[in-house]
Amino acid sequence: MSFFNWLLALSLTALTGSSFGAVAVEGTERNCSQSPPYLPSTAVNTTLRLQDLRKGMLALKISAYIIPGTDAHLSEYIATRDARVAFMSGFTGSAGTAVVTQTKAALWTDSRYWVQAERQMDCNWELEKDVSISSIAEWLISEVPPGGEIGFDPFVFSLNTQESYNINLESSNRSLKSIPVNLVDQVWKDRPPIPPDSLTRLPDRVIQRTWQMKVELIRNQIRDNPYEPTALLLSALDETAWLFNMRGNDIPYNPFFYSYTLLTMDEIWLFLHTDRVTNELKDYLNTSCVGPLCVQLKSYDTVLDHVRQYVAQPGVKVWIGTEYTNYALYEVIKPEDKLTTSSYSPVLTTKAVKDETEQRILREAHVRDAVAVIQLLMWLEKAVPQGKETELTASEYVNMCRSKQKDSRGPSFETISASGPNAALAHYSPTEEAKRRLTVDEMYLVDSGGQYLDGTTDITRTVHWGNPTELQREAFTRVLMGNIEISRTIFPSGTRGANMEMLGRRALWEVGLNYGHGTGHGVGNYFGVHEWPVGFQSNNIPFRSGMFTSIEPGYYKDNDFGIRIEDVAVIVPAQTKHANNYLTFDTVSLVPYDRKLIDTSLLSSEQLQWLNKYYETIRRLMGPELDKQGLREEKDWMLKNTEPFMESGSSASICSSSLTIMALVIALFHNII
Repeated sequence: MSFFNWLLALSLTALTGSSFGAVAVEGTERNCSQSPPYLPSTAVNTTLRLQDLRKGMLALKISAYIIPGTDAHLSEYIATRDARVAFMSGFTGSAGTAVVTQTKAALWTDSRYWVQAERQMDCNWELEKDVSISSIAEWLISEVPPGGEIGFDPFVFSLNTQESYNINLESSNRSLKSIPVNLVDQVWKDRPPIPPDSLTRLPDRVIQRTWQMKVELIRNQIRDNPYEPTALLLSALDETAWLFNMRGNDIPYNPFFYSYTLLTMDEIWLFLHTDRVTNELKDYLNTSCVGPLCVQLKSYDTVLDHVRQYVAQPGVKVWIGTEYTNYALYEVIKPEDKLTTSSYSPVLTTKAVKDETEQRILREAHVRDAVAVIQLLMWLEKAVPQGKETELTASEYVNMCRSKQKDSRGPSFETISASGPNAALAHYSPTEEAKRRLTVDEMYLVDSGGQYLDGTTDITRTVHWGNPTELQREAFTRVLMGNIEISRTIFPSGTRGANMEMLGRRALWEVGLNYGHGTGHGVGNYFGVHEWPVGFQSNNIPFRSGMFTSIEPGYYKDNDFGIRIEDVAVIVPAQTKHANNYLTFDTVSLVPYDRKLIDTSLLSSEQLQWLNKYYETIRRLMGPELDKQGLREEKDWMLKNTEPFMESGSSASICSSSLTIMALVIALFHNII
């Protein structure tokens, strides 16, 4: 087990306390006020690595050093070799910023991770609970003497991050100092290497647009830009992977590879680890020729020098997307008239709209993925009453089921398999050291997804195998109502998701319930499970036909239970009476909801009609697939759980067709008598 994986295991153990116990266990958080300090076994000794870092800081005459929790591509998911916050502090949560001075070390993270941080950090570290940059700046002003410099690696700072620090520090007589060599990397002696795996290309059967077609498509957008750029710099990992229809294995759960691309009207420079490019890929990329559709391979580490040389030429201008371009690259594009910016590059906005082939194969991937989730839910329904299954065995089971499906390439993220109070934790995942036994007395939430050559999936279902409480049934039904209200809404093309996000919350708000996470995110074709810039947040782009997004309202009762219902939907044209430029959602996730948790008396007639139509779709698409795979028992389970609901009443367990059959049986009985 690597250092990082060991830390991850410790973090999850800390979150749950013990294998089958409650979420919190007394004595598992550090106590630095007593003498000697109490540290749980999950805390990491950071004394020596802090000493080494501070030596490097002294040599550069900086008073503080900022360590963000991202990589040079500002990725959401990072490789173990980029987990610098975890290495320095012991804290392995996915959101955090560390700052080190000569006398202090502090970590800023949000409320999801406060307990985890107290269980992983030793007493060298302070925990700060206001995660804003202004809060970090205030701390720096209090700890750094006037005139002091604060070091940072510009490769792991976004433009907005650097600007925010500057604004908060500008009147304090403290300043930022860009240091292009990462000081944590210098003291991280056993830092994991770049994976040796060769890069791959997508098979032709899943491609409609060749990389040459995509290059010309993006070049047209460069030509159309009114600011007249001569080149486009791509920094986000999924940008280059999409442009060349290539995939890699550098980031856990994400088929990306470390890369940049500089694209002009007549040249293509691809920066990557060239020793991983096979001869077949070189032929595929036309690397042996010179011309506008010939790719020139360059070493990954030379991108900064190459961009600097390019902008030194007269009459050139580079277009960047500010959301994913690091400050190191931005720094060298000088003077300002050499630069044009937009929040997102044209690659990200173009990639967001799937072509006909991408839409078709992504739908097909969700059909196969639904088989795996149906297998999981049917198995759990039979196995949980026996009392031997845990959150971990359930997680392993769904991964095993997915691995048997065509074109499977593993999970798209670490499965959230959470029972009882663990389901109220937003980022809980079980481990061998920390797993809760599944019982018929608790709610169970499973949020999982798969990577396939033709698509990426993400689905959440919440179930109860015993007798749910009235609160659990009401909360579940209101979460379902939010899911349905978004899914069935019709809206003008170009509407932003943020403008309809409240539809997912309204039924919860009516009774004073809510959830603290986003309502949905884009999904890719064998890409990241969170694919920007599609979704329901204020910085997402307007919806257009052909985009895929998750829809995932929820509700979480601390230390008791959690509910989330997540489906992926594609945006399609809607048929309206008076206009043709309207859109709606077509759900492509194909797994029924737990009937026991649905109170149909809360559903409107329109919501019930939508639900019954959705179940008809599941039957129509999943029946043939389950037959094809010879899964008769799973098909029977699916048919049982997709029976149409009554038009009125409070029980979802009795359906209208069952009542009809019952009436016929009674009539026949009377005739026989």
